[in-house]
Amino acid sequence: MNISSSHPVVRSAGSSPETIKPTRLAIAVRGALVGLSLVGAAIPALSHAQAAAPVPQANEAILPVVTVTADAQADRPHAGGQQARGASLGLLGTEDNMDVPFSVTSYTSELLQDQQARTVAEALINDASVRLTTGSNGFDDTYQIRGFEVRGQDVGFNGLYGLISPSRVPPQISGRVELLKGPNTLVNGMAPGGTIGGGINIVSKRAGDIPLTRLTVMGQSASNLGVHIDSGARFGENKEWGIRFNGVARDGEGTVDNGNVATGLGAFALDYRGSKLRWSLDAIMQRDDTDEFRPQISFGANTTYIPEPPDSRSNWYPGSNLQQRDTTVATRVEYDVSTALTAYAAVGYRDGEITQIFPVSSGLDHTGNFSVRNSYYDSYTKTTSGSAGVRWKFDTFGVVHTLNVGATVLEQESGNAYIQSAGSTTSNIYNPSSLPVITAARTAPTKASETTLTSFAIADTMSFLQDRVLVTLGARDQNVEQQSFNQTTGAPTTNYDSSAVSPVVGLVVKPLSNVSVYANYTEGLSRGTIVGTQYLNRGEVLEPYKSTQYEIGVKVDWGRLTTTAAIYQLARPNGMALGTAPNQTYGYFGEQRNRGLELSGYGEIQRGLRGMLSMAFVDAEQTKTPGGATDGKQAAGVPDMTASGSLDWDTPWVQGLALNSRVIYTSGAYMNNTNTLKFESWTRWDIGARYTTQVAGRPVVLRANIENLFDKEYWLTAGNYVTVGAPRTYVLSASVDF
Repeated sequence: MNISSSHPVVRSAGSSPETIKPTRLAIAVRGALVGLSLVGAAIPALSHAQAAAPVPQANEAILPVVTVTADAQADRPHAGGQQARGASLGLLGTEDNMDVPFSVTSYTSELLQDQQARTVAEALINDASVRLTTGSNGFDDTYQIRGFEVRGQDVGFNGLYGLISPSRVPPQISGRVELLKGPNTLVNGMAPGGTIGGGINIVSKRAGDIPLTRLTVMGQSASNLGVHIDSGARFGENKEWGIRFNGVARDGEGTVDNGNVATGLGAFALDYRGSKLRWSLDAIMQRDDTDEFRPQISFGANTTYIPEPPDSRSNWYPGSNLQQRDTTVATRVEYDVSTALTAYAAVGYRDGEITQIFPVSSGLDHTGNFSVRNSYYDSYTKTTSGSAGVRWKFDTFGVVHTLNVGATVLEQESGNAYIQSAGSTTSNIYNPSSLPVITAARTAPTKASETTLTSFAIADTMSFLQDRVLVTLGARDQNVEQQSFNQTTGAPTTNYDSSAVSPVVGLVVKPLSNVSVYANYTEGLSRGTIVGTQYLNRGEVLEPYKSTQYEIGVKVDWGRLTTTAAIYQLARPNGMALGTAPNQTYGYFGEQRNRGLELSGYGEIQRGLRGMLSMAFVDAEQTKTPGGATDGKQAAGVPDMTASGSLDWDTPWVQGLALNSRVIYTSGAYMNNTNTLKFESWTRWDIGARYTTQVAGRPVVLRANIENLFDKEYWLTAGNYVTVGAPRTYVLSASVDF
């Protein structure tokens, strides 16, 4: 076992950096982990990969100078190595999960590697509260969290919105994938798409204290092949400087008939960690080319029953194409003005382009018939995103305060070019027709809008009784400004400018040292809209609308295992049109009120056996609907029960061999708000194996996974809008460390 600075000694989350002087330890390990205590802090449990490392001689175990920060606390793996112990919470800083009044999950890069995720979305479905409503190799990853849609544009990168591809996030850039369930306006400001079901944040990889150069060769199904290079090292007398590079190239057959998926990625990370100053820089270039992406479609009003899903490999839109290009540069700096005061600032810029042949279809009926019109739909976004603030720790009459004051800003220019075919054609999902020919010339996208999101926030976390009771009070004042432009003349048209305040109240009580009982009241904020020209109230600027959440939960850290339980109510106004066209008025009418129960457990069940299990029960009820038309009925597209479970087992009969399995269950969901049609439930099984060995003195890991083992065909849905899940997929890889 190798004890090194990759597993730092830390104080409580959010504490000031602390330096541990070089120390020699003599450690003997014979078949069991030994708990050590140094400077009053426990050495965290090792992941299964680290536990399998060779045991050094006594004079080899040397701890170099280590600078310990709250980020290091969040990186500490929980027993089993699949989840981290903490998460970064924007304004509130980086905290241990047991100390925050929210439901938070943090998946490690080790989990991403072992499950061979091709996108971050494939890791997030390990949580039962998260489901994808778009399929593998589609035009984007769209999530449903606690029964509400979360678009890819609302995924954060190191706490900043708008800086990574809104379509899909490559796992190779992710050191940690963080999931915060429920509204998170206070944490990072309002998301560009107004997400309220939950927040997803990607923490980029940083160089570890142990140098790494790893080459991975990848293969998927028949002929999709790729290579991944991951290299990093730290330099300086105390390893202050770190460099990390990740490069990916992949090309070959997709999971749709006649499809091809090609990916190119280059991610460079530079960081400095000193006794007072911490700084980082990330630069990412990503390109994804997809020929024949997974299709989506909406049902027609006259559908009398839901048809059987077609073959998972079927391509309803032969000839579709999607090209995505993203370039991101982001930097962050923190400075400890004193042991009690820290100042920070971050800023990033992203330039993104999407070029696609994008069919538009409608009217799918129970026989599989629909009509389709072809189009070019090209777009671009240019985004600048930033944040700044201070954290101050101080005491008043025995109460310890952590005061956070911060501001955020996001400026985004968006443009598009939408060119349709002259006519449409009829087709069928079981026997698709060729797409209509687009005869009009393709033109470059022109500016359509400019959006500016600015906010100011303050929060105070008060600690009583030596951290046994934590109370958080905070609020964020958010302003939304949007200017639309005539895409022919470039002249400004409608303008939107509105603001609102979102408060948060949180409570954590620790009746025992390993038990946290928590509660929160939070408000999510989504920008309103400018009413379209087809409505009687055209041009009206609707105010930002608020979503409210009440949540109570308990977290228990059993040492090797952690269990959680939470109940919540999350309600959001619904935007809809009233009346009969063309005499309709658009506004907020009625609400969707989701009441849920979430249960989870994760960690190391016994030595060599790691597991994660979660279940979510949701009652997504419609309330206050106009005239009470659908009061009490379930909201479309929200399953009432979901479950995710996985096991990863080191076999006792073959050293280095691990077997794994995963099951994902989703109950049926209604197609419409009148609850007359309902999709069937589905269950997906995955299996895999991993073999760790040495070849010519080099560590080698071989991985093989089969996703959707039984080739289950099922609908993925957000209500009326559907696609099919991916077919049985074989994923192989071989990694070698140099």
